[in-house]
Amino acid sequence: MNMWMRSEQQRPLRLPLLQFLIQSAQDLKVAPIVKYAALSLFFDRFYPSLSRFTQEGDATANWLLQPIRESNLQLFALISIWVSSKIHDSRPLSVKSLKSLGDRTITEQHFTMRDFVEAEVVLLQVLDFEIGTANNAFVFLEELYFQFKEVAKLGEVLNFEACIDIMDLLYERDETSVLYSSPRSLAASVLVASYVITVPKQRQEFPVLPWGKILLVNIINSFSSSQTWT
Repeated sequence: MNMWMRSEQQRPLRLPLLQFLIQSAQDLKVAPIVKYAALSLFFDRFYPSLSRFTQEGDATANWLLQPIRESNLQLFALISIWVSSKIHDSRPLSVKSLKSLGDRTITEQHFTMRDFVEAEVVLLQVLDFEIGTANNAFVFLEELYFQFKEVAKLGEVLNFEACIDIMDLLYERDETSVLYSSPRSLAASVLVASYVITVPKQRQEFPVLPWGKILLVNIINSFSSSQTWT
C-alpha cells in the first residue's frame, strides 16, 4: 500500500483540500446544494475509498492515481463540483469553466481538458458509479428550516447563513461523519445551533413546540430507517 494512503498521512491534506473545494465552489458561484453535495461526494465517499481502490489494484491503469499528488486531488475536488452541478443544476458547469479555474488555482500541475474528462471517469469508478446525493444533510437542513419558518415567527429571525457557516466548520473539523451517522440528526443539530447563536436571547422563549414535534419525528424516523433489526 502506498505510504500516503495511511490515515495519519491523509489527514494533513484534508484541510487544505477542503478549503480548496469550498473556495472553488465560491469562485464558481454554485448553489449551496451543489457545494455540499460535492463535499459529500469527495470527502465522505471518494477520499476515504481511495485506499480500498488502490489496494485492489484498480488504480494501476491510470496515471492520475499513480502516484497520487495534492494537485491530482485538487483536480478530483473540482470534478466533484462538476458532477454535483450536473445533478442539481438545470444548466451545469462547463468543463471549460472548471479548467479555467484549475489553471489559476492548481499551481503544481497543468491539466488539459482531456485530463478533466478522464478524472471524471476515475472518480466515478472509485465511487462504483453511485453518485446519488439525496441523503445529504443540507437537503434536510433546508427542509427543517422551511418547516421552522412555517410554524414560528422566529423562523424569520434565524440566520440561514449561520447554518451554512456551521456546516462548513463541521467539515473543517472532520466531524460531519464522526459525530452523527444520520444526516437528519446532523441537519437538526446545525439548525438548533444556529437558532441559539443568532436568535436574540430575549426572544428565544417563544413557543416552538409544533416545530419541535416535527423535528423529533424526523430524527426518530431517520434513526429507525438507519437501524438493522435482528
